[in-house]
Amino acid sequence: MKFATTPALVTSTTELMVPFNDLDPLQIVWHGNYLRYCEIARADLLRKIDYDYPQMRDSGYAWPIIECQLKYVAPARYAQKLRIQTDLIEYEYRLRLSYKLFDADSNQLLTRAETIQVAIDFQTQEMQFSSPAILINKVKSWMNETTHG
Repeated sequence: MKFATTPALVTSTTELMVPFNDLDPLQIVWHGNYLRYCEIARADLLRKIDYDYPQMRDSGYAWPIIECQLKYVAPARYAQKLRIQTDLIEYEYRLRLSYKLFDADSNQLLTRAETIQVAIDFQTQEMQFSSPAILINKVKSWMNETTHG
């Protein structure tokens, strides 16, 4: 499993506390919940560039995940504070994000993940082989504001 080594174009940080209902019988976070944590962090990053899921829908595109990787390093436990660093790695042809889940207090890396999404036109149901202009413009606008703002 190989994770991105490309520098992030946009970075977002999300904090959350592990709820009781996310635990498995061994009292650690069930593995599927790490992807849900990534979803929460991804939405935070998308809001940062002003292209969250409602804006995606309104622009006429769905963005299904076509690939995901998850590498478990250490367990997360009930009431543990997590910090998730989400990095936008690619956006011109697909939306590729990298995630690092840390213990918020000790900074111990718990999990790494990566997701890839592509645009699907709502009307034609066709996969887009390059990202829609709206996403490209949102990312460039955010980067320009950050660099010159």
